[in-house]
Amino acid sequence: MKINTALILCAGYGKRLNPITLKIPKPLLKIKNSTLLENCINLIMLIGVKKILINSFYLKEQIYEFIKKKNFQIEIEVIEDGINILDTGGGILNLISRSDDEDFLVFNPDTIWNKNYIIEINDMIDLYFKKKFKNILLLANKNLSYDKGLNGDFDLKHNLITQNSKKFIYTGCQILNKSIFANKKIKSFSIFEIWLDLIKNNSLGGYESKNEFLHTTNLEIFNKLKDH
Repeated sequence: MKINTALILCAGYGKRLNPITLKIPKPLLKIKNSTLLENCINLIMLIGVKKILINSFYLKEQIYEFIKKKNFQIEIEVIEDGINILDTGGGILNLISRSDDEDFLVFNPDTIWNKNYIIEINDMIDLYFKKKFKNILLLANKNLSYDKGLNGDFDLKHNLITQNSKKFIYTGCQILNKSIFANKKIKSFSIFEIWLDLIKNNSLGGYESKNEFLHTTNLEIFNKLKDH
């Protein structure tokens, strides 16, 4: 089984990185001469996905221009959230409503993605189909986070996510099936709502990443990561 379409969430305001995000959208900030968005796209291409859908809202013209100028060797479509920003859940639902696929890789470019994630994500894809999960998240132990101020989100045991403790951080990569959005309308809501429902049913999958977790949390961390 294979996943042909990946989503990248690029609509947010990036307020925690003000003032630099007042003029540049967060996905286009650079770490060592490569934008966060480019790092993400490069990883997706190495995984072997055929198409990328990117959502946009804040400073969307810059996202369009960047994609056009770079001319990546993969099909990329930028889709606007619309009149109002849709948050993570609404943004994902708006993107997948434009696709005939059933299963999607989803990335948040706030994480500094690199080729070290290829094996882990491919293994997560295999597990997703083997266990017939409808949603699986790539998690990292808090100990592997460069930003020691980040709080954990979940616990993970036998590839199932709970909230018994909060030792693990969501890395910003997940796989999901369209069906988890049944009865949801395209409006502003957080994907966390869906995760909590799946956790209640003991059906939210998890895969543990062993990579150092580099996340552009705020301006202070972003400036440190530029020299990391």
